[in-house]
Amino acid sequence: MFDATEQINAVQRKVGSRTLEAGEARVTTISQTYQATVEDLWDACTSAERIPRWFLPISGDLRLGGTYQLQGNAGGTVESCEPPHRFTATWEMGGEVSWIEVRLTPIDDERTRFDLDHIAHVDQDRWAQFGPGAVGVGWDLGLLGLASHLAGDGSGITPEQGAEWTASDEGRRAMELSSQLWCEASIAAGTDADEAKAAAERTTAFYTGAPAA
Repeated sequence: MFDATEQINAVQRKVGSRTLEAGEARVTTISQTYQATVEDLWDACTSAERIPRWFLPISGDLRLGGTYQLQGNAGGTVESCEPPHRFTATWEMGGEVSWIEVRLTPIDDERTRFDLDHIAHVDQDRWAQFGPGAVGVGWDLGLLGLASHLAGDGSGITPEQGAEWTASDEGRRAMELSSQLWCEASIAAGTDADEAKAAAERTTAFYTGAPAA
């Protein structure tokens, strides 16, 4: 049986920064090691036929220089592609542009580490309001879908079940745990503990619909 809490705990999270041409950017990193070959994981992350099985319906031209659009979510341009190990793309939504970098690293013949950096210029007020969990909880849900897909035994959570599941008690608990763990990553990166906890409460309320304290 697929255990969402176990999956959330299997993820590693890190908060950092990176200097871009336009200035300092925030970097939210989410990582997990999967029981999958690097070729299979690359296919799951880049195939227009497989992405909708664990994430969202996608359209576009998924190649270097091509554009993509995730249904009801972000779109962008593929800026680099080094199969089966790395790709980067813009992440454009709501008139704002950020970037994602996905890296796949074989651990052995049967296991591969997945790392995703979400790189964004975020103003201090918005960061103080929600912290890294604003995007981090969403990526946790994405990796939960990917883990379900790779399990391949029908025990996971499909995209079709996603909306119902996130409204369930199990779904809310998973999002609360994700928000809490992103709070811990923020504190580890140097954020004041009280500020990080307040931001996490607001993020949890946003995702679960529960009122913030």
